[in-house]
Amino acid sequence: MVEQAKKYDSLVIGRIIAQHKALYRVATEANECMAEVSGKFRHNAESASQFPIVGDFVLMDRDNDEHGNAIIHHVLERKSTFSRKMVGYEFDSQMIAANIDILFLCMSLNNDFNMRRLERYIAVAWDSGAIPVVVLTKSDLSDHLAGLLEEVQNVAIGLDVVITSSKEAGGLQSIQKYIKSGVTIAFVGSSGVGKSTIINRLLGEESIATQTLRNDDKGKHTTTHRELFFLPGGGAVIDTPGMRELGLDFADLSKTFTDIEELALHCKFKDCTHQHEPHCAVRKAIEDGILSEDRLLSYQKLQKEVGYKGLNSRQIEKRKVDEMFSGFGGIKNAKRYIKSKNKDW
Repeated sequence: MVEQAKKYDSLVIGRIIAQHKALYRVATEANECMAEVSGKFRHNAESASQFPIVGDFVLMDRDNDEHGNAIIHHVLERKSTFSRKMVGYEFDSQMIAANIDILFLCMSLNNDFNMRRLERYIAVAWDSGAIPVVVLTKSDLSDHLAGLLEEVQNVAIGLDVVITSSKEAGGLQSIQKYIKSGVTIAFVGSSGVGKSTIINRLLGEESIATQTLRNDDKGKHTTTHRELFFLPGGGAVIDTPGMRELGLDFADLSKTFTDIEELALHCKFKDCTHQHEPHCAVRKAIEDGILSEDRLLSYQKLQKEVGYKGLNSRQIEKRKVDEMFSGFGGIKNAKRYIKSKNKDW
């Protein structure tokens, strides 16, 4: 970051620690201040993704807001970015946080436990450029810890999996080894999995509001925005709002489903769909109990979802229809086939 900033000697480097609509709270070496982007920055930006987000390093005209907001002129190059697909019909990505070294994927060992959701988080995490680590929270609420841990390890291939409990003494020791000076960690997961509670423990104070579970054992939504905190022993941590649904914009499925992709190399046909083809290594693994049918279905679902990137709702529906009639060679051939059959009838 310092090398990038050298050519702007007159500007001050800072880091975005919170965003409030068009205003940003920025930490500099001297203090914290409120800032906004310059008019030129706003005019030249080609997309929302170019605007500052939490975790960004930026260059400003000053390090204080005593006489009005500081002005942000540049966002320095990001080494990693965590984003998700925008909710609704607009196929654009929502930037969550930047310059993350380790991404803690949190899932509680109660009713929030969901392997298919975890696969989504892992796929997006691998694509972000950060190192994903699975954090299983609320171990004190589980009576089947060994079995659940085995399920997670079968999905989180090649990843560290740590178990935590905020109610037990030393329950957070398993994640302390990741906390280092100069390292930025972000917590992501559904509402109520205990992200804010863990961060408060790491900070040594109740900086983030937390709430108890609802009667259905699911968490209440507490965090409503992204925020970066500097830890007492060095390093930084980013808290994010709960995300029960995580739409895929970009994802690395090759690292998330290495087991399936390695099996597929042994299929007889290179374009094997793992449905009814002969000598399919993936189907054989399912029959032998090595691979679950649910995991294959999840892989295929995410493959399709990522394939829809950049399409609007009408284009997606067309793609679905085309896939539906792919056996006929497309919708037009399907119509011809139906028409010919009607003549025979």
